[in-house]
Amino acid sequence: MRRALAVLLWLCCGLAQAHPLAPALLQLREAGDGRVELLWRASILQAVGVEPQLPADCARLEEPRIERDDRGAYTARWTVRCPGGLTGRSLSVPQLDRAGINVILRVERADGSVAKTLLDATRPGYTVPPPEAVPAVFPAYLHLGMEHLLFGFDHVLFVTALVLLVRRLKPLLVTVTAFTLGHSITLGLAVLGFVHVDPGLTELGIALSILLLACELARPADRPPTLLARRPALMAASFGLLHGLGFAGALSEVGLPQGEIPLALFAFNLGIELGQVLLVVVLLVLGLAWRRLPVVAQGPLPRLLPVYLIGALAAYWCLDRVSGIGL
Repeated sequence: MRRALAVLLWLCCGLAQAHPLAPALLQLREAGDGRVELLWRASILQAVGVEPQLPADCARLEEPRIERDDRGAYTARWTVRCPGGLTGRSLSVPQLDRAGINVILRVERADGSVAKTLLDATRPGYTVPPPEAVPAVFPAYLHLGMEHLLFGFDHVLFVTALVLLVRRLKPLLVTVTAFTLGHSITLGLAVLGFVHVDPGLTELGIALSILLLACELARPADRPPTLLARRPALMAASFGLLHGLGFAGALSEVGLPQGEIPLALFAFNLGIELGQVLLVVVLLVLGLAWRRLPVVAQGPLPRLLPVYLIGALAAYWCLDRVSGIGL
């Protein structure tokens, strides 16, 4: 069993970069006279061997200006000239299957209209449609919200810890609803510009919230319950405020369509909730199957393996994110 734990901890080092491997962003903006301004934002790990592919007649006007941060991500900006603009042209990001990532593609035309889509291994290319054929804002941002929840592994681990902490269905529903209320508040306030917190501190706070839950789950059953165990809904709402800031950071990278901000914000938030409901259902089914395994019934250590994994990942994230903000 100790050897199994060591293997799990070793695997954590690879998984610990999970959140920075959330969808990359490729943004193109038509600036007139055939000029197109590009922005490519990705983590260092995402960027290896992955490069946006433009139409063959698009000529680069300058070398990319690259900015790197301390958290393993970089942003490249450059300008190209595409005769006739981007409408009806094909854009792609090859090698997504090898890299194992998704890319949010955002195209802003010269008339101000915006086309958005999500590229993945099964659909690495996109043909920019004319303005009247652009998909509606609501389904696009609904899908984006679900993607961010389900592929943001720190959010997934937090919800997993909630399911492990609150075993009865009714209190679990209350706790998850409280988490929803918490992150909905700060998501809206941050996106609308009323609240601003350094992204590095936000990510560190999210990691700490997961670590605190893991510590609570690892406490012996004969110890007096802490506030986290006695008031899980209050705890979930409080930590939800932090996670809402993280959701807002992801949404701000994509941007909101002018004139349809309330609808896009509502759809993104609803997508997060749908993803969260789907995640809880899957976790409950997996938890039932896990508890029925013969090895789990042999002692407490197998039952605590998920807790140890969550705690190890959260601890690694804390150390990594502290170093990233220079504390």
